[in-house]
Amino acid sequence: MPLAQLADPWQKMALGGGTGEDAHHDPEDLVGDDDSMPLCTDDVPMKEISITHHVKEGSEKADPRQFELRKVLGQGSFGKVFLVRKVTGPDAGQLYAMKVLKKATLKVRDRVRTKMERDILVEVNHPFIVKLHYAFQTEGKLYLILDFLRGGDLFTRLSKEVMFTEEDVKFYLAELALALNHLHGLGIIYRDLKPENILLDEEGHIKLTDFGLSKESVDHENKAYSFCGTVEYMAPEVVNRRGHTHSADWWSYGVLMFEMLTGTLPFQGKDRKETMTMILKAKLGMPQFLSSDAQSLLRNLFKRNPSNRLGAGPDSVEEIKRHQFFSTIDWNKLFRRELPPPFKPAAGRPDDTFYFDPEFTAKTPRDSPGVPPSANAHQLFRGFSFVAITEEDTQPIPSTIVQQLHRSTSQFSDAYEIKEDIGVGSYSICKRGIHKGTGMEYAVKIITKSKKDPTEEVEILLRYGQHPNIITLKDVYDDGRSVFLVTELMKGGELLDKILRQKFFSEREASAVLYTITKTVEYLHVQGVVHRDLKPSNILYVDESGNAESIRICDFGFAKQLRAENGLLMTPCYTANFVAPEVLKKQGYDAACDIWSLGVLLYTMLTGFTPFANGPEDTPEEILARIGSGKFSLTGGYWNSVSAEAKDLVSKMLHVDPHRRLTAGQVLRHPWVTHRDQLPKYTLNRQDAPHLVKGAMAATYSALSRNVPPVLEPVGCSTLAQRRGLKKITSTAL
Repeated sequence: MPLAQLADPWQKMALGGGTGEDAHHDPEDLVGDDDSMPLCTDDVPMKEISITHHVKEGSEKADPRQFELRKVLGQGSFGKVFLVRKVTGPDAGQLYAMKVLKKATLKVRDRVRTKMERDILVEVNHPFIVKLHYAFQTEGKLYLILDFLRGGDLFTRLSKEVMFTEEDVKFYLAELALALNHLHGLGIIYRDLKPENILLDEEGHIKLTDFGLSKESVDHENKAYSFCGTVEYMAPEVVNRRGHTHSADWWSYGVLMFEMLTGTLPFQGKDRKETMTMILKAKLGMPQFLSSDAQSLLRNLFKRNPSNRLGAGPDSVEEIKRHQFFSTIDWNKLFRRELPPPFKPAAGRPDDTFYFDPEFTAKTPRDSPGVPPSANAHQLFRGFSFVAITEEDTQPIPSTIVQQLHRSTSQFSDAYEIKEDIGVGSYSICKRGIHKGTGMEYAVKIITKSKKDPTEEVEILLRYGQHPNIITLKDVYDDGRSVFLVTELMKGGELLDKILRQKFFSEREASAVLYTITKTVEYLHVQGVVHRDLKPSNILYVDESGNAESIRICDFGFAKQLRAENGLLMTPCYTANFVAPEVLKKQGYDAACDIWSLGVLLYTMLTGFTPFANGPEDTPEEILARIGSGKFSLTGGYWNSVSAEAKDLVSKMLHVDPHRRLTAGQVLRHPWVTHRDQLPKYTLNRQDAPHLVKGAMAATYSALSRNVPPVLEPVGCSTLAQRRGLKKITSTAL
């Protein structure tokens, strides 16, 4: 969603008279009965298309039996889209989206479009365009097997979840420009650029999809004459049917840019006719809150004469890439997918379909037999079958297929057997659980919804749980009263317990542990996420190995994502120019609290005792007083065996002023961390009393989370009462 502006940015759009670039056709002539559907009318007689592509020699010929139906992703009048799993061949286990079209229900024009989509996708191989893996047919149906993109479409996701700036928009537009240019290079005009056709993969990169209205065949002037696309995104030359080239896509590109930056379409009337009239004639007032570079790019894209439009010249996309708006983009890194997307979708596990309409995903996936088509349709679909050439860099086959997020339609007890308690918290209880189907062990966190809303925790785990050092969410159930979070079982126990039990533990090992945890915390902070409960009991090992890669940060029950006042997320590049200072201050304070907790952990790893509590018998008031004073010992006793660099880092992580405390990035750049291979290997001289440390640590965090009740004094002691007492106000004086 774009920024919420304080003032109305719009200037009145005047429907002025036509200019030399304007249309002669009456838009009413082109208006159909349904204002919501894309249009496609052709001036030329309809012809069957001969397709010459063939199945790759030696490749396995695909058929429907090779694909296991898992869910329905979408459904239209002439077919369905399924989530499927390949069950045979070298890519067995791979998930795909399968578009199934019934030949009998397709009009001739739709059949041509389907052949065209298949034909175009065979030719296309680009990082930002959906890939066609198989295409085949049966007597009654056509099948397209495509990438399954679980991030949903860009606009639906971001409009509901996140606020983004010009910097974010620039990233998506840059990837889209490369995708369009690739199609143009193949002689393909996309013609249906709109929000629904730009999908996100699990990393947040775009994928252009749906080529049903794209056109390869153009006349000797490289012009097409079909009236195709969604009307609000149509270029003027498409509306007036004078013939259009690839330049029409750059107009639509401008419409998308305008919509992303402002949240409103530039040309939208009360009906299709008025919208087309506005496209042909309206003078658009440029929103002044946009940067001068953004306004300049939009003006150059919204040229009604297509030959004057940016991208229409012989340099094509290079004209757009050279524009000042994209001056900060490294195009080579962008193409190699080396630039991080501004937003990572909460895509979860491989077959999650959270962002597809539950109206469809709740249905039982069933591919009904297709009614045989008319006789001449066989000729039309000749040559439809196709098998993609296998590439070395294909996506890894998921080792396990995990169930989707379960709504109340499915019972937790049907799938899992609950065992003993693992831990108990204020709002939840954690138990060991066994999956009945596989016998696998998991941890099950049961949250009482009346005590705590688990939405934020679930969303954070879905979005960031794929990080190697963040606990992985396997399943979620909601029975109305409680939410069941099924996660990895931490069989290695708490990190601090394991370290304190270790007889031989050196500074080099301590630095390696701190590096792994801080690197993970930095990843979260950069994404605008603060944990806010990084006590040692929430940092565990997933197994008994003790390796750094088995460390997991757990329990995101108090974690927060950076949000604006309207509740929408803000991406990392959101700057202080757009965020209220108190929001940034609070986020910075929470991040500093995370670092303080890591400082407590480091202090304890090095010496075997905690900085602010001597044992479980310390009172909360005593502990809080020590924390508030910021005083702790770094000399004598067990500290004699600790290096000066380690002491320096501890003091800077535990600084009493959060503004002067190190950030996660600064901790990672500290010499004690960067030069850890040079740290001493000898065993640290530590207090050997793990039970005391455990009690002292629990007392510390209990004191921090304790809500101290306010001491109430007589009303007359209040400042307000004393001020009013200076001058009595009677009711008659009011």
